[in-house]
Amino acid sequence: MNVLSLFDGMSCGQIALRNIGIEVDKYFACEIDKYAMEITQHNFPNTIQLGDVTKVKASDLPKIDLVIGGSPCQGFSFNGKQLNFNDPRSALFFEFERLVKEINPKYFFLENVKMKQEYEDVISEHMGVRPIKINSSLLSAQNRERLYWTNIPNIEVPRDKGIMLRDILEPDHEKTPPLTPILDEWQPQVSINYIQWDKNQTGHKSQHNRAYYERAKHGALTCGSSPKVIPFSYFGGLQYRKLTMVEAERLQTVPDNYTNCVSDVRRIHALGNGWTVDVIAHCFKNIEI
Repeated sequence: MNVLSLFDGMSCGQIALRNIGIEVDKYFACEIDKYAMEITQHNFPNTIQLGDVTKVKASDLPKIDLVIGGSPCQGFSFNGKQLNFNDPRSALFFEFERLVKEINPKYFFLENVKMKQEYEDVISEHMGVRPIKINSSLLSAQNRERLYWTNIPNIEVPRDKGIMLRDILEPDHEKTPPLTPILDEWQPQVSINYIQWDKNQTGHKSQHNRAYYERAKHGALTCGSSPKVIPFSYFGGLQYRKLTMVEAERLQTVPDNYTNCVSDVRRIHALGNGWTVDVIAHCFKNIEI
């Protein structure tokens, strides 16, 4: 089986294929982030890197059975400026469409964020299928709603495994980061899943000022995340600690230390831009070779 992965990042699709036992003959990856590529090549040294997706032509490739990708989401995200296809990064979706039409693979698989219905409809019209919506919270300790457009048959929403933050924390707490108090002059706002604090009640709602309870789900990792947890024994003390890099990898169901060949800042960036591997594996299990 030959695979072409567009916007490959740190190659979460390759992890998913390996996890479900699908053997890949050649795996071609389009990526321009050198740190994401470094993570990929460290774990999958046989990956064939093609670089800029806009310069890839089907005529230069062998027969491809599966085309996958998660085109940049900045123009669609509710957290962004809602530039949709006017954002040149999100307009790269049309490169995915172009290559799928040129290659005509047996299967295609496209991922993107939850977005306005009008944007979703445009992508659906171009791809010829409606997306299936799956929240990573069903298979991980992270809330992360995503849309998947694919012709892989019979994909159903997975059953909830009930995984919470406490299930992915490292057992050796002596090696975890120290606890940090939420400063008195910062006004905590308590919810059922997390504590949000806001200095002088300015109304700033950044997830950087949010710590999640052990018994809850974490928010969606982003490339600028600083993931935090409130350990169970400290619920009353308003103290938190940052998650370790291994714990952040577990939020995305990536193997422990998969990203440890680059700095922590680059690890979080790659993880935030990546896929929740177990969700992708769930979708890929219906591929027939």
